Amino acid sequence: MLIYKLRFSLIIVLALVLIITNSPSANAHVQDIDLYSESAILIDQSSGEVLYEKNSQQQMYPASITKIITGIIAIEQGDLDEMATISENATEVIGTSVYLLEDEEVELRKLVKGMLINSGNDASAAIAEHIAGSEEEFAELMNEFVNDVVGVSDTNFTNPHGLFDEDQYTTASDMAKITQYAMDNEKFRDIVAMTEFEWETEGWETTIYNHHQMVRQYDEVTGVKNGFVRKSGYTLVTTASHEDDQIDLVAVTLNSPSANHAYNDTRKLINYGFDNFKTNKLEEGEILFDENGQEYELEEPLYFTTKVDQKWEKEVTDEGFLSVFNDDQDVLLEKQLKTDEELDQEPDPKDAQMAMGTATQSDNGLNIVFWIALTLLATLITIVVLFIRKRRKRDWFFR
Repeated sequence: MLIYKLRFSLIIVLALVLIITNSPSANAHVQDIDLYSESAILIDQSSGEVLYEKNSQQQMYPASITKIITGIIAIEQGDLDEMATISENATEVIGTSVYLLEDEEVELRKLVKGMLINSGNDASAAIAEHIAGSEEEFAELMNEFVNDVVGVSDTNFTNPHGLFDEDQYTTASDMAKITQYAMDNEKFRDIVAMTEFEWETEGWETTIYNHHQMVRQYDEVTGVKNGFVRKSGYTLVTTASHEDDQIDLVAVTLNSPSANHAYNDTRKLINYGFDNFKTNKLEEGEILFDENGQEYELEEPLYFTTKVDQKWEKEVTDEGFLSVFNDDQDVLLEKQLKTDEELDQEPDPKDAQMAMGTATQSDNGLNIVFWIALTLLATLITIVVLFIRKRRKRDWFFR
């Protein structure tokens, strides 16, 4: 009788594990989108919420989307009005070029444009040397920047341009977060949105055109960068804004078999985002009240994502904890609020914002339940195996 009870319990736990692992979390918005790219992700640029992902944590080779990092560092840590002297090393970098000449002086701003618009590898090297002294030292700066400033940890750079190196890698998830950060900078946004630029240096006079085809073809596409080397396949990072300001998106596709596949995959992701989601905003300075009438003023705008036409509500507990949830009771955003008195005091690091890329918290909760179920399953299997061994031993003894 006991063996049948154990078998029944085992079936129940197995069913629970299957349900957990195969059902999307309430906020992960998982949909089967047929993509050729090996790895991909789509996020809400404002809230950071993951709207779709495919192997987004898998380490991949970035190719020229590396230049997104080089560009934002140059803009934030360099003086764009400074003149950079071009070294022999920069002129000898292989691949796409803006044909810089040794010892000529070029404005840093122009180098950034030549890199982000025309994908100049020589411009990338010149930027790195101007800011850090060498490509190697600049790579160290890149890694510090993405780890400490952006807050990603599955990315490593060895050069500023994206030429192949076994130790230069990233993930779709990391690149989406890096791009989300970069697009908060107005100077960066303006450059990556340019369809063309009149280029004039000692070695080359021409009109350069944005290598990201969708920037030139679609008004809603606002950037950012494409890439290709043989071992990375075709890589593409794209930002797009809905015409009605409904939502801003970041789409990343990695290791596509061709440029057309990368662009087609990206179109699918952007259309999916536009058709299904919108960004919601709680304004900076908005006054909220808890259950006891205590007043809280938002220090900064808060963003969260819902499905199109989905209703949402917010509430504040008497401890000042803000929760926003939709009509399915899925939590969309959580944040510990502070009273005016608390804001006048030294901020407590424990009260840091927990504004979710909701999928992150959802996935954490999902993982906890999964491991609990897996532990129960392993325990039941162990009990069943021991019981069967004991029974066989008893049966053999009484033969």
